[in-house]
Amino acid sequence: MRVRSRRPDRPEAAPGAAPGGVLRAIRRAAGAALACALASALVVAAVAALAPGRAEERAAPLTVVELFTSQGCSSCPPADELLAELAQRADVLALSLHVDYWDYLGWKDAFAMPAFTKRQVAYGEAAGARSVYTPQIIVQGDARMVGSHRDKVLAAVAAAAAQPRPAEISIRETDEGLEVRVRPLVESAPGGVLWFVTFHTPEPVLIPKGENAGREVQYRNVARSWMKLGRWDGAAETVYAAPAPSGEAPGAGVAVILQQGYVGPVLAAARLGR
Repeated sequence: MRVRSRRPDRPEAAPGAAPGGVLRAIRRAAGAALACALASALVVAAVAALAPGRAEERAAPLTVVELFTSQGCSSCPPADELLAELAQRADVLALSLHVDYWDYLGWKDAFAMPAFTKRQVAYGEAAGARSVYTPQIIVQGDARMVGSHRDKVLAAVAAAAAQPRPAEISIRETDEGLEVRVRPLVESAPGGVLWFVTFHTPEPVLIPKGENAGREVQYRNVARSWMKLGRWDGAAETVYAAPAPSGEAPGAGVAVILQQGYVGPVLAAARLGR
């Protein structure tokens, strides 16, 4: 159905004014009003885009993958390669923890630390395991599997990534060091232990002796230290001070992990550097 347009009624001229002058004045006023309206609309749109109340896109939370490995373990290089692949992902905090219980096989692992062996043993005891092995991967402090079983590892990472996080962590550099901020995302969030981890990506390593003699391996995100930063009670946003990482190790970075207990489910994690 068509609707015929109607012309607006012709305005009356003011006493003593010429009709043409009145029309020109009306056109000028209408043009000015339209320009003013367009400018106002642009200003409103710009202010709305900058308004702090607008929702911001959040980065995907990190899923923590710990690989217990050793340069003296002939089964470990495939797991080391898988961890290097996971380390490229923005949503994964992949860490390589070298243990020292294979050092007697003819080659002493240059990155091995007794503290990482102790951590793996603690994971095993928590799960009721009678022994530990390499390569082993722990996903989000919970799922345990052989580190070279690619499909199982990727499935565990995907399952952990789909779970909501009860807290979030941010790390900020300051003049004094690092500021670590933890805040709850749910009511009655579980508390936990806050771990401060330093890591680096060294140059490829040529292993001259032992079970991997003659192999050159590229390790990624090798843990250099693992210290307790404090405890979080889960009740309120809390700020912690952490030391700035020392040295200029290649590919250096730091991470903070909130874990429910010494070795329990990971509640949140953050990373600074790669």
